Amino acid sequence: MKNSKIPALIAVAVAIFLLSGCAGQSNGADTRSMPAAKLESDTSAQLAEGSDVEMTADEKALLEDDWSNSDDLEPQQAYTVPDPIEPVNRAIFTFNDRLYEWILRPVSLGYRKVTPQIMRKGVLNFFTNLTAPIRVVNCALQSKGKDATVEFGKFLINSTFGILGFGDLFTDYPELYPDPEDLGQTLGSYGIHDGFYIVLPFLGPSTLRDTAGMAVDALLDPVNYIDPTETALAVKGFNQVNRLTFRIEDIDAAKKAAFDPYEAARNFYIQSRQNRLKK
Repeated sequence: MKNSKIPALIAVAVAIFLLSGCAGQSNGADTRSMPAAKLESDTSAQLAEGSDVEMTADEKALLEDDWSNSDDLEPQQAYTVPDPIEPVNRAIFTFNDRLYEWILRPVSLGYRKVTPQIMRKGVLNFFTNLTAPIRVVNCALQSKGKDATVEFGKFLINSTFGILGFGDLFTDYPELYPDPEDLGQTLGSYGIHDGFYIVLPFLGPSTLRDTAGMAVDALLDPVNYIDPTETALAVKGFNQVNRLTFRIEDIDAAKKAAFDPYEAARNFYIQSRQNRLKK
């Protein structure tokens, strides 16, 4: 790669940081932190800058990067995952949070100010539709044939009649929005343990199992096949900045509510993933 491209790649990589952890951890309630937060498909969260516009259940679940209602777990039932490298994880958590505060948040606020909500919603729909192969394959691997069929059918119809997915034709049918599946959840359904908790630079909270699943799921993401690599990174960065525009207020409120953002992020991520496995 030419040296002249390095600054651009660094800038794009910063944008990608939102994907699962920046937003989640900056929440002080990570995703993927806020204890007892309800930010998934069973919440009443609405689109920022347009509280009268409801997100579909599918969009809510994807935007929260696997956030789930932790209220379902009684304190004595709390599921735990070892955190043997907590000092390192805390350092990376702080690094990611600073990137959010100093770069991603200002960029996303500026983008939201100059971009109409209808356009941002179309972009959100497009990328949600584009990642349908990940959900279809993992539903099938978990023997959720009905959900796999629903996801595949939505993908075909939205990709054609929805104009490449910019339009979602199923918003009036909430029953057609199964919980999005990924390989981390699939491995968990096979009895594979989390391993231990880790915080990834740019990507945020995870476990050994979920990190392995994320790497394999990437093979099903069409964006990763864009050439050259810097273009693929730019597309991913744009997608994540666009998604963040719908979440800034929730993230800011969650950060203020957390006594220890790192601990809240870790606990919420672990409990939310465990709740997903029970569905």
